[in-house]
Amino acid sequence: MYVEKSKVESVQKISENIFLIKVLAPSIASLVKPGQFCNIKVSENSFPLLRRPFSICDVEGDYLFFLFDIHGEGTKLISKKKPGEFLELLGPLGNGFNYKEGFDTAVIVAGGLGVAPFPFLLKNLTANKKVICLLGGRSKKSIVTYGLKNVLAATDDGSEGFHGTVVELLKRENKNISKDKFRIFACGPTPMLKALQSYCVENNFDCQISVECAMACGFGICQGCPIEPTNDGSYLLVCKDGPVFEAKSVKL
Repeated sequence: MYVEKSKVESVQKISENIFLIKVLAPSIASLVKPGQFCNIKVSENSFPLLRRPFSICDVEGDYLFFLFDIHGEGTKLISKKKPGEFLELLGPLGNGFNYKEGFDTAVIVAGGLGVAPFPFLLKNLTANKKVICLLGGRSKKSIVTYGLKNVLAATDDGSEGFHGTVVELLKRENKNISKDKFRIFACGPTPMLKALQSYCVENNFDCQISVECAMACGFGICQGCPIEPTNDGSYLLVCKDGPVFEAKSVKL
């Protein structure tokens, strides 16, 4: 884990409210694994006080990429960063995906900006793995395909692809997917993950979920991101024990 003062290379507007920032962070880039995250200090003064957690979207050499939308003062400040300015990164943090063995087809299930960790995951899959990406959003504007392939979309308003939720889309596609040994990798809003978790546990599907929540410290000191395990053991921490969990192992 490093604290790294990272120079901004570029900030790209992907769609109306979604941005991709590229930063130079060689120490973190040399260690990061798919599914891990960084906590980012968004300004050089004391406001906003707390760091913000961001999934590491992609890695190219010494550069990290973060995909985000504007939903508060912190992300608004990041979207206005100029090339040559700096962000302070803490990372890589958390435990990522188990993606090397045990399956033939990777099924990505993402809701909204839950797509963020998957470009880097796909880049690290071996060439013999099949990939299917199922993306869900409120409308066509919510579907982000950066770094993904073989995409099928589901939208709440029917403006793109399947009219319904991404979990309903997965159920529709299950016959095609289940021809091979598959593993589901998922990230998105908690209601989506709960619906997916219920479906996967009921059908004994191999599924890993990346949980979204506020994480102030990022490495377990503040105890601010507890999650209950299904085995009635001690509470886990999303930042330290996750953010990726086996779907059957935690209560959402």
